[in-house]
Amino acid sequence: MTVSTAVINEIINVSSVEEVWKIHTRRMADYGFDRIMYGYTRYRTETSLGDPDDFVLLTNHHQDYADVFIGEGLYFYAPMVKWALDNEGACSWSVMADRKLSGGMSEAERKVIEFNRRHGVTAGYSISFKSVTPRSKGAIALTARRDLDQPAVDAIWAKYGHEILTLNNVVHLRILTLPYTTKGRTLTRRQREVLAWVGDGKTIQDIAVLMGLTPATVEKHLRLARDSLNVETTAQAVLKAAFQNQMFVLDP
Repeated sequence: MTVSTAVINEIINVSSVEEVWKIHTRRMADYGFDRIMYGYTRYRTETSLGDPDDFVLLTNHHQDYADVFIGEGLYFYAPMVKWALDNEGACSWSVMADRKLSGGMSEAERKVIEFNRRHGVTAGYSISFKSVTPRSKGAIALTARRDLDQPAVDAIWAKYGHEILTLNNVVHLRILTLPYTTKGRTLTRRQREVLAWVGDGKTIQDIAVLMGLTPATVEKHLRLARDSLNVETTAQAVLKAAFQNQMFVLDP
């Protein structure tokens, strides 16, 4: 099994995050990783990863698992998430067994491991991507099939790890270039357009003339855009929309 230029070109040329994810889940399953979870934030601080509603979060785990691991905040105590925040590259989940044996694991971490065990999330690899800014971090957890233990996964990685790492890096970089919105935070075409003009330095009066609207209508679209993005100022809305690649996109 090799990473062909055809696969890479397929990933590069798709036009949506959903298409990238469909290709990637299928490809990772070929290597034995049938459940994967990708996360990316641009709002990291010393004490927080930001609002989970602003994460780029993709997974093919069962909804029951995701609802608890993400929805109830278990990810914050997951040992491999902590590893990903402090490191870059790939890491075998064998490090968790080593930490558990050494007694260096907190009670909260042990509860996450027990939760994962009940859901068959016991063997795999995590990849932490190189951060482009201090406030950004992306990582992916590759969970192996239930019939594979960690030594078997490590053997797969020894043979195909370079290919798997390459594919995941390509997918990560491609996702960063595509529009991604969470539920309730999608902008309308008009909202994207007025924010784009603001980003170009235009005033409310300028935008009204350019779009053939009244200044009051422009203000309304800006207010709704701020509400959709859950920000207080138009400058924050422009920045967040740009982060999410919601501006300057072509309508289907």
